[in-house]
Amino acid sequence: HDADLVKRIAQATAQEMAATGIYWNFGPCITVPQDERWGRTYEGFSESAELVVRLGTAAIEGYQGNDLADPGSVMATAKHFVADGGTLRGRDQGNARIDEEELRRIHLFPYEKAIDASVGSIMASFSSWNGEKVHGSEYLLTQLLKEEMGFQGLLVSDWKALEQLPGSYNDQVAAGINAGINMVMVPDNYPRFIETLTKLVEQEKVPLERIDDAVRRILKAKMELSLWQRPLAQRQFLSSVGSEEHRTLAREAVRKSMVLLKNDGILPLSENLRGVIITGALADNLGAQCGGWTISWQGEQGDITPGTTIKEALSSRLGPDVPLYHSLQDAGENPVDAMIMVLGEMPYAEMMGDREDLTIPYAQILPIQQAKEQGIPVITILISGRPMILGELLNLSDGLIAAWLPGSEGAGVTDVIFGDFNPTGKLSYTWPRSMDQIPINLGDEDYDPLFPFGYGLSY
Repeated sequence: HDADLVKRIAQATAQEMAATGIYWNFGPCITVPQDERWGRTYEGFSESAELVVRLGTAAIEGYQGNDLADPGSVMATAKHFVADGGTLRGRDQGNARIDEEELRRIHLFPYEKAIDASVGSIMASFSSWNGEKVHGSEYLLTQLLKEEMGFQGLLVSDWKALEQLPGSYNDQVAAGINAGINMVMVPDNYPRFIETLTKLVEQEKVPLERIDDAVRRILKAKMELSLWQRPLAQRQFLSSVGSEEHRTLAREAVRKSMVLLKNDGILPLSENLRGVIITGALADNLGAQCGGWTISWQGEQGDITPGTTIKEALSSRLGPDVPLYHSLQDAGENPVDAMIMVLGEMPYAEMMGDREDLTIPYAQILPIQQAKEQGIPVITILISGRPMILGELLNLSDGLIAAWLPGSEGAGVTDVIFGDFNPTGKLSYTWPRSMDQIPINLGDEDYDPLFPFGYGLSY
């Protein structure tokens, strides 16, 4: 819920991008996810359109700065227009079966405010609205977005999205361009696209006015970014890439985004510990902390990038005098004051992250049961891209933290566990009791979640 923090994150990202010579960011995602089964839930700020507006606008302002021509500014992209977060059963690239009132009230609202914030580009969605692909909808892309809402920026397609439209390749290109797309993401065969579009214009199947509109918007974006004056990387920012200053900011983001869901008095941990167990598949897994879209498309496990895992952060914090064990068996008969269990989801991105069941597997919970049988208090840290079905995990845990996808700076987790910082994070998504409650969102009738929107404990 911290717009200032989001803006500072975007500013740091823009500076590191400029150092690499990339001046166009495909973010922020101002989707409003309504069903946690969707594998892109974590890309959205919240189920609340109002919170998405507040944080999404802050991100746009952070990326673009006061002037796109400034060396440390990059062009933002609001995506994915529109209602990608409203598809049936949370299916990626699925169909939003909703009326226009709901479309406007929930999913269009953030785009109105993004345009007010002068967002430079908008990306169309793979998904459909009531059976019609957004990329082929002249109503949505031209009548609504450009004419009614007055968007003057660059409208870009998603990855090979025109090829999901009906008909032949000629039909697909004609439909997408005539619907209002200005720039087409053609990753593998751009000569074919250019040749096809040229012929469609010559055959008067795509009006020249549409080409003029597209070219005008593309040139406008390039001019605003001063790409002719600064076509290369801004090397003065190279030292900022992965810098201590930016890692400190990332660590701040970790501790402020963590949500304390339960605390039976185990937290914050005392400094005077005789021994600690830290275990779980995600305890020492940097790639899993980062999630999808990190280094590779779907993300990976392990040491994929420089950073600090939660286990490494804990080891550093405890120092050599406090034994750190990796399992109950490893601890043996030695005194142990707490088990820290780090569990949750392995990395995923679009398509691969859709789930029909968000229940935490029993195998991940079993070590917690064993610790409880021995009288050892358990702190559970959940790494996930969305609320999960906790089941017995809630009762078995003495302390429970939703750490989401904390990224590279695991020390932000230990900052909160040891009480250096009071937990301040509040849920931006409603937390369901069971799969039967999904989808569940603030404002629903019979709203009875496990944890409501805005919930979060402190010390």
